[in-house]
Amino acid sequence: MTGKHILITGGAGYIGSLLTSELLRANYRVTVLDSLLFGGESLLPFLHNPNFHFVKADVTEPRAIKDAARDGWQKPDSIVHLAAIVGFPACQAVGRQVAWRYNVEATEMVFEQAADLGADRFVFASTYSNYGLAADGKPVTEESPLNPQSLYAETKVAAEGYLLAQKDGVTAPISFRFATLYGISPRTRFDLIVNQFVLDAYTRRQLLIYQRGYSRSFVHVQDVVRGIIIGLEADKSKVRGQVFNLGTDDGNYTKDQIVNLVLKRMPETVVEYKDLTFGGDMRDITVSFEKIRRVLGFETTLTVDDGVREVLHALKTGLIRNPSDERYRNAQFIVQ
Repeated sequence: MTGKHILITGGAGYIGSLLTSELLRANYRVTVLDSLLFGGESLLPFLHNPNFHFVKADVTEPRAIKDAARDGWQKPDSIVHLAAIVGFPACQAVGRQVAWRYNVEATEMVFEQAADLGADRFVFASTYSNYGLAADGKPVTEESPLNPQSLYAETKVAAEGYLLAQKDGVTAPISFRFATLYGISPRTRFDLIVNQFVLDAYTRRQLLIYQRGYSRSFVHVQDVVRGIIIGLEADKSKVRGQVFNLGTDDGNYTKDQIVNLVLKRMPETVVEYKDLTFGGDMRDITVSFEKIRRVLGFETTLTVDDGVREVLHALKTGLIRNPSDERYRNAQFIVQ
């Protein structure tokens, strides 16, 4: 029996391509809507699958979701909204107006179409950047005050606020505040700390570290996909209008600790530190993941060390032949 129909915006991306794979493996029907800003090679393995449907469209188009539904299996049971200008460098590059259009206004339009189609739930990709800098040094929870330090985080806070106001409708919104991702996916990114550190250490034998003592929280892309699927399958009453930090308490690291994990596998790497503070996504926080563990029973399965090993293996064996290609970075793309 074929499973429920999930529509994923941004399904060709870092998270979306892996989520598509896992949902198809679990016998869901999957429609991917993507503008293919970074190419569509990540979706090629799914084209033969009768449970897979692809629509090339931009989420800022007012009827993109409704047209995609009409083009495929009609009403989606749930929508996973991943499409966005992701990360503060990419948002800075395109400017406030474009970032707001893609990250806030498009979220509102996609949700409204989901509600009109009678979708059961709407999973929103948010970020722990929303917390900014923790004032008291204690682990931040979903109840902690939001203190966005970048345009990217501002857009995610605004979109979350809109969704929270829609929580009593037919379509149940769920927001996941992802920790910093790492690991390999069909469309890997090398503009993320762990992946970038491994790449720099392997290709240059050198690491240049800014904001040395800062603490951040990390989670493997595979565990993020597992968390999203748990959100899709959980009892609706547990997730309606809820916000969950998605990660693990074991994933809270300082940059020095991440560097040490890289040095363990590439001890010849030269490490340089620069005391440069730059405007943007300032984060020096420890994050609590008690809620997602308690409410949804979510536990991660992979560690940062696993991620370092996996990324290094992909580079050493040539599985990713040209990791410096701009398709592996979000910030180099400017949306006109």
